[in-house]
Amino acid sequence: MGEFCMPSLGADMDEGTLIEWFVAPGDLVRRGDIVAVVDTEKSDIEVEVFEDGTVTELLVDVGATVPVGTPLARIEATPRSRVTPSPAPAAPAAPAASGPPRGVPTTSRTAGRVLSPLVRHLAEDLRVDASDLRGSGPGGVVTRRDVERAARASQGAPAPRRPPAGAGTRLRASPYARRLAGERGVDLHGVVGSGPGGAVLATDVPIAAPPDRAGSRTVDRDGDVRGAIARSMARSKREIPHYYLQTTIDLGPALDWLRRRNEDRPVTERVLPAVLLLKATAVAAAEHPALNGRWEDGHRPASNVHLGVAIALRGGGIVAPGIADADRLPLDELMAALRDLSARARAGRLRQGEWTGPTITVTNLGDLGVDAVWGVINPPQLAMVGFGAVRDAVLAVDGLPAVRPAVITSLAADHRTSDGMQGAAFLGRIARLLGSPESLDPPTPDHHDDGAIP
Repeated sequence: MGEFCMPSLGADMDEGTLIEWFVAPGDLVRRGDIVAVVDTEKSDIEVEVFEDGTVTELLVDVGATVPVGTPLARIEATPRSRVTPSPAPAAPAAPAASGPPRGVPTTSRTAGRVLSPLVRHLAEDLRVDASDLRGSGPGGVVTRRDVERAARASQGAPAPRRPPAGAGTRLRASPYARRLAGERGVDLHGVVGSGPGGAVLATDVPIAAPPDRAGSRTVDRDGDVRGAIARSMARSKREIPHYYLQTTIDLGPALDWLRRRNEDRPVTERVLPAVLLLKATAVAAAEHPALNGRWEDGHRPASNVHLGVAIALRGGGIVAPGIADADRLPLDELMAALRDLSARARAGRLRQGEWTGPTITVTNLGDLGVDAVWGVINPPQLAMVGFGAVRDAVLAVDGLPAVRPAVITSLAADHRTSDGMQGAAFLGRIARLLGSPESLDPPTPDHHDDGAIP
């Protein structure tokens, strides 16, 4: 019997608040399944499990704030070879007046077929009407495979009309949007969502004064984010002996190559120049373990490059979630991953591995017109790479002066694991990769694992 505990979702996180369960006792879970949402100072994080098994007990109520490491649920481990859909539980008698057991969400039932919360949320995310499905599980239970099969079959079909509020459907909204709505006294049933399937995102919630209640306290999420950043950066400058390097990189070959690559593609399938910078950084980091990894009771080099990307939040503040195995992703996949990560970060729907997994981080302030950025390392990482604006500069090309598009690239690194020579070699490798951009887009490799950030 294993315990699923409140994870540490940041270097300075001491506690978290459980704000949603996606599972109930008896549900089968697989490694990587999202089972809960935890509130931190910076964002609401989707928390996943890292073993196959069956949920036997939920130990913490929704809304409870508990220290990191507190057991949230018990999971009976199941060997991978035995992972099959769970049999349908028997229909219970009429509920007692006392309601469901402590911390247990109510299980949905559709046309007599039992759906676990995990399957129900999957159906909602994929915009599948589970009431029309014929379950393939024992007793007609609708399983994950049934939902995924229905989603594939409906691709290309017109999207179902969104039913009016109050028609018996579950309101789709991010946890952060629900929090903001509660603070501002906004009824989400009257808000038109801009997210997938009409989901209400935090940016959709109108600004309104919360109701005037005696003794009430409005939670300042922006203040929480800024406070968390302040503590993390203060720790970084206090504990990490930074050193800094800078170089100017000629982007002419990279931008010319990218322009030719994008010219016959629709706008939605084009790769942005920023993705070339991310890919070059990730590939270089894979070759320089002194800059890629963590400092946790000593140097712990990483075997993979999980590239953190600094993303500005609309309400203020910055988060830096990670893209797993960024050095191995083809450019198209890296572009798609960046779009998805940015959208979910701003909607407050990051996942646990994206939050805790990065091994090196990139910050790019070029879009804001900044010529150069000097980063502060995000502990316990070992380095941060900064890119400024792409500007025309006079550079020496074949011994002659030429006007070329160029970017100032900086490195902030931990002197405990690397020195100036290693840092210079790292920046030089980024420059050479961008000088031969075709090397950044090889054929799709065979991934050795499921790509999840550990």
